[in-house]
Amino acid sequence: MPNYSDDVASVLRALADPTRRALVERLARAPGTVTELAEPFDMALPSFLQHLGVLEAAGIITTQKVGRVRTASLRPGAFDALHLWLGEQRTPAERQADRLGVHLARSALTKEAP
Repeated sequence: MPNYSDDVASVLRALADPTRRALVERLARAPGTVTELAEPFDMALPSFLQHLGVLEAAGIITTQKVGRVRTASLRPGAFDALHLWLGEQRTPAERQADRLGVHLARSALTKEAP
């Protein structure tokens, strides 16, 4: 079994804060400049930048500065380790139900094919 503990712990710590979860939800729609991202939050810019720093350190987002504008983006695959770890925590009954669902879907496709 692979060891995801450091990556999973880092992501979970970063997502423990509601401000950072809101940022991830926003960035899932599209990248944004720091100014755009900070607008809905009632906090000083240095505090907001600390939240971005935590997300970046956890590997959830990336930032890029062009001129005076810094843009943040959700990093592709940022939640892969967490997803894999969660999958390993599923009960045997859940895994068996998943396999049954795959089998039934394949059976339905086979019946539709000429």
